[in-house]
Amino acid sequence: MIRQLARGLPKRQLFVAAAMLTTVCMLLSGCSEPVPTYVPAPSTFDRAWNAALGAAQDEGVRIIFEDRSNGVITGSRGDQDVTISVRTQADGSVRVELSARGPQGSDQVLAERLSRAYDRRMGR
Repeated sequence: MIRQLARGLPKRQLFVAAAMLTTVCMLLSGCSEPVPTYVPAPSTFDRAWNAALGAAQDEGVRIIFEDRSNGVITGSRGDQDVTISVRTQADGSVRVELSARGPQGSDQVLAERLSRAYDRRMGR
């Protein structure tokens, strides 16, 4: 059937038609739906850990030691020693404890600032 159609067309029109058909086929073969990729959301511990670490940095705490496997971050800000503990509890929730201590004892103001920075990073 294509040969019958091609016999009646001049060579130039035949070439143009063949080029257009080839182009259409190439374009159609390149169209495909993207394959969705599953990216797991960070675990509750990961979110809490990253938020705690970021909160400390937001408040100017110089990180001295990170032990992710034990859930401990230590640092300092001026003469204040900061300790952050991130623990997964039996029910799957995560408990974060923030403390700041200096030569005069506990620094409640810095601990509250860390807590607010943590809450901001957790979207609260």
